[in-house]
Amino acid sequence: MYQHLHTTLEEGIFCISINRPDKLNALNKDVISELGHAIAELYTNDAIKAGIITGTGAKAFVAGADISEFTSLDATAGAALAERGQDLVFSKIERSPKPIVAAVNGFALGGGCELAMACHFRLASDNAKFGQPEVNLGLIPGYGGTQRLVQLIGKGKAMELLMTGNMITAAEAQQLGLVNHVTSPEDLLPQTKALLQTILSKAPLAITRIIDLVNTASYAPEEGLEKEVTLFGELFDTADAKEGANAFLEKRKAQFTGH
Repeated sequence: MYQHLHTTLEEGIFCISINRPDKLNALNKDVISELGHAIAELYTNDAIKAGIITGTGAKAFVAGADISEFTSLDATAGAALAERGQDLVFSKIERSPKPIVAAVNGFALGGGCELAMACHFRLASDNAKFGQPEVNLGLIPGYGGTQRLVQLIGKGKAMELLMTGNMITAAEAQQLGLVNHVTSPEDLLPQTKALLQTILSKAPLAITRIIDLVNTASYAPEEGLEKEVTLFGELFDTADAKEGANAFLEKRKAQFTGH
């Protein structure tokens, strides 16, 4: 059914694994479309009680977006890319009435970190790395990263990570509150499933309302997400964004000019 996802349904838990290990599970338009279909399936299939999002292989959960898709974007197309991803996938995950947990194995960078943050909470293997390196491309996160990172770890540390593009380890992510539990790679999925089974033993209607109310408590009006879409798009009309994407693809250091 899916070209870039591997899915299983066992004991009510729908496991969605992004399956592009040769590309470190990077997000492209096709992956976003398939994730949208998978999340819609989670919403509508009564046999599904909860979800796990993970990545195939030990190296990466999702190592970011497919930068090759960025080189031809202008402000309008960039904003449309961010809005489509938020509407189709990231906001749908966050607002899901059924619990969705990220099981993070390896790199969760850029859109991968944003995907993990959209989930209701996160477990990580001890080799996981988190970061929002978009600034290295002359860009900003476009899938909710500027908003959710602040919610999860606070303004000061979020400012630092967003402006430096630095990565943090699983242990530091746990200390900051980005990750709930850190496990060995082999225990990651079993522990995630065990925690979800505990949640599924509780009253489903209460769980749905907890998700709704915690999301409500976490958000100011949603203008932050809308503003992120606009500003993300605007940066695609800058010379720095074009230089950042080209430098990444050419494996060289970007030379930013502030234009």
